[in-house]
Amino acid sequence: MSDKTIALITGGSRGLGRDMALKLAKKGTDIILTYHSNKSAAEKVVEEIQKSGQRAFALPLDTSNIKGFNDFFKKLGNCLENEFARKDFDFLINNAGTGLNKTISETTEEEFDDMLNIHFKGVFFFIQKALPILNEGGRIINISSGLTRFSFPGSSVYASMKGAIEVFTRYLAKELGGRKITANVIAPGAIATDFGGGTNRDNEEKRKIISNLTALGKVGEPEDIGGIVAFLCTPEGSWINGQRIEVSGGMLV
Repeated sequence: MSDKTIALITGGSRGLGRDMALKLAKKGTDIILTYHSNKSAAEKVVEEIQKSGQRAFALPLDTSNIKGFNDFFKKLGNCLENEFARKDFDFLINNAGTGLNKTISETTEEEFDDMLNIHFKGVFFFIQKALPILNEGGRIINISSGLTRFSFPGSSVYASMKGAIEVFTRYLAKELGGRKITANVIAPGAIATDFGGGTNRDNEEKRKIISNLTALGKVGEPEDIGGIVAFLCTPEGSWINGQRIEVSGGMLV
């Protein structure tokens, strides 16, 4: 691995992805982040990282459109070569995603397929495309959810896809061990972002319920997650592999 590391973070323009990008940049890692539609938000993150002295770039990506991955990796290759004089990168953080809050009886096949493409199939084939240019000794960090351990009505499809990601991550750790690449899952609890309509941030009744269910007595913030991702990308985190790390403040322990 190069002394100067590069991280690719999907969904890095806001929320958890933004904090991951900022925390990794503080540790001296250059950042390539992706955004789906909010280019201005992505550019603000890039500007903030650049002010801290690290290099950063933003590329558009629809993680549900697997047919578009070839075009994305061409753009990524051009960015690596033109901006970093490299053909590879070191850390892959699969963070991009959307929510779905519907009961089993309400969920349509189209909604199920959207969740599948975004949270599992898309991640699977995105990693597959990335592996040839992921450095020996690199890191893969997939984002899951506390909802794979505890259950709330309306989250069956979303949580099932995240459960698939947790199993997949263990297989990544096994198959990539020969390249000294680690693969781990971060499973956040309830976090106050605009994810899923922003109810964890804006709905005071829901925030009180979450706080009462959490040992530390509060709703999580994006800043509670990014540092854990950054730690896994340090030399001190190199022996952690194939693990699910829940970061929930002790929710429903």
